[in-house]
Amino acid sequence: MTDTLAAPASHATEVRHSRFLAQAAPVESPEEALAFIARVSDPDATHNCWAWRIGQDYRSSDDGEPAGTAGRPILAAIDGQGYDRVVVVVTRWFGGIKLGAGGLVRAYGGAAAECLRLAPRRPLGAMAELVLACPFEELGTVHAALAAPAAEKTGESFDAEGARLRLRLPADQAGPLQARLRDATRDRVRCRPVEAAG
Repeated sequence: MTDTLAAPASHATEVRHSRFLAQAAPVESPEEALAFIARVSDPDATHNCWAWRIGQDYRSSDDGEPAGTAGRPILAAIDGQGYDRVVVVVTRWFGGIKLGAGGLVRAYGGAAAECLRLAPRRPLGAMAELVLACPFEELGTVHAALAAPAAEKTGESFDAEGARLRLRLPADQAGPLQARLRDATRDRVRCRPVEAAG
């Protein structure tokens, strides 16, 4: 079972007069990861190196440091501590002393690893995918019910009968959501796991 971050975290360190600031956050999508990177990167810093992992999807950047000395060590810190759905940005302000390739790997990887080690963790539960079929007049009720369990809408289509929504949510929330929808719509919403939906 992997974890994500319960909240954003940061950790500052100094290595031979260069200052390093690692900042990490939980993310659900590559777009969210890139938005965080853009938000916390310091344009006045020497480098803003980063990595993110979301399931099988991952990216990293050395941002001008020698290839493989920053982004990959940051990604290795994420993977090494069993994190998923996490982005880490390590910002460096150069202090006048070159660290060499090995020193950079240790500095970037170390800053990221220490930031994640100190950060509050949250277990990532299994995810479930559901398909909901509902009449048009129940759409408002359905959308209101979806706000509570952190359900992510991954698809929506309409036909003569009404709307079909595809949802992704923590597996332990699927049953309670189905019960809530059944009660709120007097059992007018059809809800089933994606595997059975065909």
